[in-house]
Amino acid sequence: MATNRTFTMIKPDGVENGHIGGILNMITEGGFRIVSMKLTQLTVADAQKFYAVHSARPFFGELVEFMTRGPIVAAILEKDNAVEDFRTLIGATNPADAAEGTIRKKYATSIGENAVHGSDSDENAAIESAFHFAGREQF
Repeated sequence: MATNRTFTMIKPDGVENGHIGGILNMITEGGFRIVSMKLTQLTVADAQKFYAVHSARPFFGELVEFMTRGPIVAAILEKDNAVEDFRTLIGATNPADAAEGTIRKKYATSIGENAVHGSDSDENAAIESAFHFAGREQF
């Protein structure tokens, strides 16, 4: 059964390029309610832990370097069928392949700098939300 919460991050490129407001606007226009949100910055250890699933991949070092180079906006979103609907809203990882009207089509510049992260399952949404937000921060 699908849950009604998911996790997202506006990545350092989205923050650096001034797209926080535009991305948040697309999220709320997409019918999502922002449950929790904060501007923060990942440490190297945080990024390594968060992306541990990719640790054996050749791009892991670049991913950690990218995700720690500047602030991110972490958020928990709520909507019926949240994970699947948000994955549709953000679009394909490669912005060249992303559908028109998606966040990545509008704001991403490459596969590596694709503006936003979205959880890929209900289980990962819960894990990623707990990674970034203490229980008292999850409203």
